[in-house]
Amino acid sequence: MKAIVPAILTDNRGELIKMLKTCAEFADYVQIDIMDGEFVPSKSVTLADLEGLKTPLKSEAHLMVRDPLPWLPIFKKIGSERVIFHFEIEQDFLKIIEKIRKEEFEVGIAVNPSTEIDDFKFLIDKIDTILFLSVNPGFYGAPFIPGVLEKIKRFKKIYPHKLTGVDGGVKLDNLKEVKMSGVDYICVGSAILKNKNPNQAYSNFKELS
Repeated sequence: MKAIVPAILTDNRGELIKMLKTCAEFADYVQIDIMDGEFVPSKSVTLADLEGLKTPLKSEAHLMVRDPLPWLPIFKKIGSERVIFHFEIEQDFLKIIEKIRKEEFEVGIAVNPSTEIDDFKFLIDKIDTILFLSVNPGFYGAPFIPGVLEKIKRFKKIYPHKLTGVDGGVKLDNLKEVKMSGVDYICVGSAILKNKNPNQAYSNFKELS
């Protein structure tokens, strides 16, 4: 069975709190998506929106931002276990990894659909997980890009023991294909949280995973 991770994306603090409460009814781990309006065109909740946020859920932060470092303290307060930043940002990767490790997070990198394995392979041994985006990032409900699954298959042949996730556009009708790529966990956003019954939607994904 592949792990199904609800992915939370909103630009409204109240909606974020509501989504977290909803997920707490059926999941124990979530991904919180952050967008800065620069690295990606859309914006999510801000640093100020996250102040004082409390949740019993374990979580990871998926930072679709140009500079991940300002977000580390707030996610430390929230109690997140892992921070994932994008390979495509123009930053010093080793410095970012060092800073994330210093805050005692696990470290992940996310890679956009157009990014090739050879581009980021020099970082594989320095991180805990790879998150393959199967959409162009920045929008809830963006269309799935099936070609990413072949890249994941190639990656898992080379690095079979590296924790690997996929994020974006996963629905019940393409879940079987996604599973066959060899990923360890599957992030699902709108197909769960925009469903009229998120609990049942999550159960449907779990049953098929």
